[in-house]
Amino acid sequence: MKRVAIQGMLGSFHDIAAREYFGNEQIQLICCSTFEQVFDAIREDPTVIGMTAIENTIAGSLLHNYELLRSSGTTVVGEHKLHISHCICCLPDDDWNTIQEVHSHPVALMQCRDFLSHHPQLKNVESEDTAGSAKQISEEGRQHWAAICSADAARMYGMKILEDHIEDNKHNFTRFLVVCNPQKADFLRSIADTDKSSLVFSLPHEEGSLSQVLSILSFYKINMTKIQSLPIIGKEWQYLFYVDVTYDNLTRYRQSIDAIVPLTQELKILGEYKGH
Repeated sequence: MKRVAIQGMLGSFHDIAAREYFGNEQIQLICCSTFEQVFDAIREDPTVIGMTAIENTIAGSLLHNYELLRSSGTTVVGEHKLHISHCICCLPDDDWNTIQEVHSHPVALMQCRDFLSHHPQLKNVESEDTAGSAKQISEEGRQHWAAICSADAARMYGMKILEDHIEDNKHNFTRFLVVCNPQKADFLRSIADTDKSSLVFSLPHEEGSLSQVLSILSFYKINMTKIQSLPIIGKEWQYLFYVDVTYDNLTRYRQSIDAIVPLTQELKILGEYKGH
């Protein structure tokens, strides 16, 4: 049985993503309050696998998670893209006429902003977790409170769904990364089957340094699917570049990495894995 650390409660989107990714395999979830605790769990027990959100099609990148990934020393061994659909739910005895405030994670509230604008009487209250909001209302019997969470979480905690699919954009997806101790990576993925890689590097403060790297990747027919820059703390106007690339030839990909190493500083392969 695999032990998987996630941020959030049972019924959270991390929970749903983990169960979808591992399919019929038996997993034991380790529910963490923060993303830091997810990586701490892997550090304390190398057999633990982590699953962490990295970007959303509406909210964008989870910038702090990039730094956690880089500094943790873990390896990315997989990814999963989950369609995010929210519902608003409350205690069975409550209804639209009685609820006064709605609780959820700030990203979920933002993703339902248009829906909530049609209910100005509801006070928006930020919480740590979507499913956690439903759980709190259910366990504490919080009348007049509603939660925004997945329909799975609402049913799990005995809540009444007032309306489902309330997200503003129906093309709402979150990308999750599956991470583990590097020594366990080969048990979770085969290098020969990989077609995607996540890299991080810095560049000398010279004109054209980034374009040279991109030109080499293009020459080797390596497709860059994402680039995210983050400032290096304590070094003015210097940045770390987080890059995702896809490839259909492992040898050519390895050659491209060898070619860009002399042009970069502190290049690190965060993981090679099968793209979703």
